[in-house]
Amino acid sequence: MSENVGLSTPRGSGTSGHVQRSLAHIRHRDRGAPYNKDKDDSFRHRPRQPDQGILEHERKREVELKVFELRDKLEEEEVDEDEIDDRCDALRKKLLAELAAGKNVSGAKKAFKQHQVHEMADAKMKETERLRRALGVRADYEEGSHWKRQEEKQREAAAPRDEPSPKREQHRRRQDDYDDRRHNSDRRREDDRERGSSDDEREARPRRTAPRDTPEEEGEIVESDEDGNRD
Repeated sequence: MSENVGLSTPRGSGTSGHVQRSLAHIRHRDRGAPYNKDKDDSFRHRPRQPDQGILEHERKREVELKVFELRDKLEEEEVDEDEIDDRCDALRKKLLAELAAGKNVSGAKKAFKQHQVHEMADAKMKETERLRRALGVRADYEEGSHWKRQEEKQREAAAPRDEPSPKREQHRRRQDDYDDRRHNSDRRREDDRERGSSDDEREARPRRTAPRDTPEEEGEIVESDEDGNRD
């Protein structure tokens, strides 16, 4: 059996027993399934989270490596065994205290190896955090949130008119208030115009004066006076 696949023996099968993938095989996919944006959000970046247990193990391993180097050096110098144990214990306690305080006990920063995926992820997260603070980005910001706002606007625009959204209702009220103010302003302007035209007509209209007496009437008045004097 080749890699636990195929025949147990090629005898009698007319083949060499070599198993390979069929390039003519077509994998059928369910294209009618709906697209779920919540599960597969391509706009959101998901950084790899490092395993804190593995990182802690690597830090303690660095401590023990420093202690072992000291022990090896003291043994080469033929130091007493009790003194070696005491000095190693003192170095171990010192390094563990620095590790608890958050200091780097491994010394200078070095390039990560290919298998140190958790260390690389942790370094990348720290670099991203420094960049976020430098640019002033909020800690609760989610990548791709602007696409969600655009989708909400599109859904509100495509919503039926029978069920107005709060934003649309607020916009409608503002528009109604603006129309009312404009109508009242136009009406006041029209009233002022009519009032001004009536005043102009009143000023342009000729004034009526008392009628003057005609000469005939004056003569009659004079004759009646003369008659009266005669009487």
